[in-house]
Amino acid sequence: MASLFRNTARLRPLTRIAVPRHVAVRSLASASTPKQATAAAAIQYDEPASEAPFFEQEPAGPSIATAIPGPKSKDAITHLNKVFDTRSLNMLADYKQSFGNYIADLDGNILLDVYAQIASIPVGYNNPALQLVSRSDEMISAIINRPALGNFPQSDWSDILESGILRVAPAGCNQVFTAMAGSDANETAYKAAFMWKAQTERGGPEVDFTQDEMSSTMNNLAPGSPNFSIMSFKTGFHGRLFGSLSTTRSKAIHKLDIPAFDWPSCSFPMLKYPLHEHEVENAAEEKRCLEEAEHVMSTYHNPVAAVVIEPIQSEGGDNHASPAFFQGLREITKKHNVLLIVDEVQTGVGATGKFWAHEHWNLSTPPDMVTFSKKAQTAGYYFGNPALRPNKPYRQFNTWMGDPARAILFRAIINEIERLNLVENTAVTGDYLYNGLEQLGQKYPGQFNNLRGKGQGTFIAFDHPKRDEFLLRAKTMGINIGGSGASAVRLRPMLIFQKHHADILLDRLRKMAADLA
Repeated sequence: MASLFRNTARLRPLTRIAVPRHVAVRSLASASTPKQATAAAAIQYDEPASEAPFFEQEPAGPSIATAIPGPKSKDAITHLNKVFDTRSLNMLADYKQSFGNYIADLDGNILLDVYAQIASIPVGYNNPALQLVSRSDEMISAIINRPALGNFPQSDWSDILESGILRVAPAGCNQVFTAMAGSDANETAYKAAFMWKAQTERGGPEVDFTQDEMSSTMNNLAPGSPNFSIMSFKTGFHGRLFGSLSTTRSKAIHKLDIPAFDWPSCSFPMLKYPLHEHEVENAAEEKRCLEEAEHVMSTYHNPVAAVVIEPIQSEGGDNHASPAFFQGLREITKKHNVLLIVDEVQTGVGATGKFWAHEHWNLSTPPDMVTFSKKAQTAGYYFGNPALRPNKPYRQFNTWMGDPARAILFRAIINEIERLNLVENTAVTGDYLYNGLEQLGQKYPGQFNNLRGKGQGTFIAFDHPKRDEFLLRAKTMGINIGGSGASAVRLRPMLIFQKHHADILLDRLRKMAADLA
């Protein structure tokens, strides 16, 4: 059935907009000509989504045919395990049968997906507009002629960047370094920070390296390899490569047995909920954390070049802080001439009801760098200060330096976000979902603890005393959902998640809560 949904997928006009019947939108995937499909993709919607789904042939709801995993999935997992470690497997998906907000498996189970590949799917499985772009000559060329971008960028690389990645650049950022993944984005941002700091201390970009610097760095010694550091926050997560892992503080299992840099961390505010009942305590907690951050920043034995922080600590348990906290942190970094790197790998691209989560903060000056990946389907870091470009070529470099195919895909995602007004949709749907969860928490005390994410789109979480059991039971109810930290249930729907999807989710959560009461 899901293949029928995919093959006949159509874009339905939103009910708030008067569209004559003879102007009904055709499917991008099944339009009879590329010209017709392009015309359908160009239709604009100026209001947030109503109850009509963005894609008319999306499944009406979850459908559970077998246990998960079912017999076909079990056989496939056994086969896969012979050549690939499956111990972290959540479910074996059948992406050919997945559509919109719904993920399918080999046994015919169709689940409402509010985890979305760990917050990485922006506009739905098998989105017709993305299918159209994937068949274009531009995409085919980018895939089969993948360039070493630092040496042989394609002739239209600037156009691809300016019409896509840079079109949604955060305020204050007009340049980008493209990368492969979130960890890579953070690590290259760290490198940029270190080179900037050393260049500043050396006297500027025109001052050349000394012979001592060049010889000592070959032995991993100062002054060529200075003992600079990146400051991060406890319970934060920034990736699993060596540098990014040294700033990751969420779970021991990520870090065990891996050598780490001597870099500092400080406390991230642990707020009490509901927020309006604990304003005094939470303000004191944020003040304490800012004082600790400034002390570490100004006294740590390995000088701090940059601070990296998530707008919402995701892997570490969905921990929030107020705009005032981030404003204070920005002022401290400026005071001590330390760069601020905002890690928007998970929060970026519309998930919080703004395109970039740090837009909620109203900073006096923008971050120095903003890293991105996940929903962008590509990666990198934005920046504006020309001094963050290394003073010589090949210092910030690797073979691929990103991927034009993924940059083209991100551009198509941006077009879909704008066409369907998905950032506003996420803000409106998030408020609706939060209110529903708040009511469930009142009806079932102890099961939706520390509800957080109000006013943050669908980037919502709560704590459950039996979290792991809760996540497993959700699958039997047709909901694919994830956790974070020790006890958090985190919601990471796609940007096409609407109120009627929220109703399905809330209904299933209500039934689960009643069973566990």
